[in-house]
Formats: sequence, C-alpha cells, structure tokens
Amino acid sequence: MKQIPNLFTLLNLFLGTTAIIFILQTGQAIVFINDQGYAVVDLPEKITRGSILIFCAAVVDFLDGFLARLFKAASPMGKQLDSLSDVVSFGVAPALILYQLLRISYAQEENGLDVSIGFLLPALVVACAAAWRLAKFNLDEAQQFSFKGLPTPAAGLLIASLPLILRFPVEAFNMTEYVINKWVLYLIILLISFLMVSNLPLMSFKFRDFSLKNNLPKYLLLIIGIGSAILLKWIAVPIILVAYVIVSLIFKNKQA
Repeated sequence: MKQIPNLFTLLNLFLGTTAIIFILQTGQAIVFINDQGYAVVDLPEKITRGSILIFCAAVVDFLDGFLARLFKAASPMGKQLDSLSDVVSFGVAPALILYQLLRISYAQEENGLDVSIGFLLPALVVACAAAWRLAKFNLDEAQQFSFKGLPTPAAGLLIASLPLILRFPVEAFNMTEYVINKWVLYLIILLISFLMVSNLPLMSFKFRDFSLKNNLPKYLLLIIGIGSAILLKWIAVPIILVAYVIVSLIFKNKQA
C-alpha cells in the first residue's frame, strides 16, 4: 500500500512525457487573417492534447500527495520522485508549448518560417526555473502551509491553458492576437520564471481546518475560480493565477 502514492507520481511523469510527444508532433499550424482583420490560428489537435495531458498530470499530482497522507506513506523517496516528475510535467512540457507558440508567432512575419532557433530558446528558461524552484522546495522544510515563489504546477497549468484558449475561444474576447504575440510570450516567460524562483509568500491549499476565519483567502480564490470558469472557459486559468498571487500577497500575514 505504501507504494501506491509513488505509482501515482510515476503516472504523473508518464502523462507529462506523453504530453511532450504530442506537443512536438504538431506538424504545422495555420495562421490567417479573417474578414475583421484578426489573426486566426488553427492549432493542430496534438498540441491541445498535450495541454490536456498536463492538466491530467496535475490531477494525479494532487492525488499522490493525498494518498501519501491517507496511507501515511510519505517518504524521502516519494518527495524526490514527485519533484522529478513535476519538472517534466510542469517544467519541460509547458516550456515546449511556449517554444511552439513562439514558432507560430514568428510564422506570421515575412520569412518567419526561417527564424533562428535562438529566438525560440528563451522558452526553455521556464524549464530551468521549474527545476530551480523544485530543488529549493525540497531543501526547505518550512513550505508546508505556504510557499516561497510560485508552485511549479501552477506555472505549468497557466502555460498549458494557452493552446486551449486558442482551441476553445470565448466569442466576447479575442485572445488570439495576445496568445500568439511573441512579445506577450516573452513577457510570460519572464514573469513565470521570476515568480517561480522568487521568495514571494504564496498560500498553499492545504487545510488545517475548514473554518471561514482561517481559510478566507482560499474560499475567496475558490469563488473567483468557479465564477471565471463558468463565464470565461479556459481564460479563467490565467485569471485564477493572477488572483492567486494577489490574494496571497494581501493575506500574507494570515499564512502560517
């Protein structure tokens, strides 16, 4: 029974690795201008499948921790396996999504298909920041009910949401021009990498109890998340992450 959490951790790694395969097999992306003058992107289904697999990996990542506590099977081995899996599922795989989105962004420009790989490699900084973040987390025993820096799964899910925002658009919001804008993508790389390696005090979602007084920030974020998911579909993911950072900083004195 004590190995069950570790098997879930390896499933996380399996899903993250499979996501990488799909992300790298996109083949081609079609970029064209519609009648209103907006850029429209037809992403191949495979990169979208990669994004969905990253979200599945996040569910499994939650379950392995839950099962470890349930079976009282937490161990140094499990802790290391968890970080090794997370760096693939929420570091390398999302970095490759950014790599592909940068390719699509440059493809809109004249001679963009011949862009130097040097303009695309900054995407891999996200993977490096994720590895740094996870190594720091493993060495810091104080990050149980609060975090120092943005958790790697949160960063990975934000990036994984970008192809899904393109694939399942909200009619009232044209996000295409932002998601495939190279400068927006570079800004995302910079901000996400900084947040992961920073020491900003951000809340954990582990509950000591379920009282409103001790968990007001968590319940507030839950309300924001549900509301934005209903109204904005996948656009809710970046909104939830921004709200998470803001709420954490506002209520930082309540974090243990």
